[in-house]
Amino acid sequence: MAHRVGMEVSLAVSEAVQMARAEAIAAYPITPQTHIVEHLSSVVANGELEAEFVNVESEHSAISTCIGMSATGARTYTATSSQGLALMNEILFIASALRLPIVMTVANRALSGPLSIWNDHGDIMAARDIGWIQIFVENGQEAFDHSVMAFKIAENHEVLLPTIINLDGFILSHVVEAMEFPDQELVDKFLPPYHPRYCLDPAKPVTMGAFAMPEVYTEVKMAHQTALTNSYEHILKVWKEWGDLTGRHYQPVEKYKTEGAKTLLLTMGCLSEVAEVAVDEMREAGMDVGLLRLRMWRPFPFADLRNAVAGAKLLIVCDRALSLGGAAPPVLAEVRSALYAMRGRPQTASFVIGLGGRDVAPDAFKAIVAQAQEEAQQKPTQEYHIFGVRG
Repeated sequence: MAHRVGMEVSLAVSEAVQMARAEAIAAYPITPQTHIVEHLSSVVANGELEAEFVNVESEHSAISTCIGMSATGARTYTATSSQGLALMNEILFIASALRLPIVMTVANRALSGPLSIWNDHGDIMAARDIGWIQIFVENGQEAFDHSVMAFKIAENHEVLLPTIINLDGFILSHVVEAMEFPDQELVDKFLPPYHPRYCLDPAKPVTMGAFAMPEVYTEVKMAHQTALTNSYEHILKVWKEWGDLTGRHYQPVEKYKTEGAKTLLLTMGCLSEVAEVAVDEMREAGMDVGLLRLRMWRPFPFADLRNAVAGAKLLIVCDRALSLGGAAPPVLAEVRSALYAMRGRPQTASFVIGLGGRDVAPDAFKAIVAQAQEEAQQKPTQEYHIFGVRG
């Protein structure tokens, strides 16, 4: 059984963590993720969730505390955003190297400076190589679903990797949407109690995070790389199991009206739903345009992307972050790498959109398609465009 509710998306994430029966939470409030941990602190204080909630003095301490709690075998959760994620950076590499299945929500927000509390993907793109599994969601239902699934993915003994669920700050985190919540019984069936493979126990001492000489460091990194790459199959299994239970199925690269389309947009996060509106309007006008929505960011779904673009002539990649001083924005760089050896690969065009929360309406996507199609007939003059930049 399931019931339909209207709720702020941040609170829905909290509900998901509560239904997942998280046992240990450490967090520091930062806009726009504050409502998530604020609500969790209330349900713990009220006795609605049997968990340890640790108030800390910074995000660096939050993730450090999570490492300690996860290392003792507790199902562990935190959330952050923007400068908070940046402050965690030193420790994020340790969490994944220790193979600790921490789940974290990142309410994506632009990095300073100038100071901005609004949404783009600069924070997570600065942390793309931390060795965590990373997933993007588009709406409240997806935020709820993937918050539950993240624990099952991370805690699988063949995975044992921390996992980030990315949701767009404010334009998703602070809106009220209609969602379907499963009963606790279904979640318990899907997500049984966590039994760690290794944990800190005075009765059975183990070493975590030992010093590594140059003779073994490369092999350890290779093992980490292999584990992250191999997590792909386990993620798909968890998504399928959840889909069979709820009727909501997810894919690493999701297609929208792509059949036979020669021009494809590629987006991530909640602006994908805005792009859908633009695609509908363009197709009604007789334009042959489709949409790809990139859900899985790490591990990167190379084969899925190649299959999704097969037959297309032009792929327009929409980034929401810059690689300052670099040749290509982050998503474009990954896409080009994925398609490099592909025969008959489409021409790529790159647009950076929505920096610092700037509004991106359906008409913007239509203008991007028109500009990309026009420039595709000519020799490219620049690697990417920052769409709508003034002066």
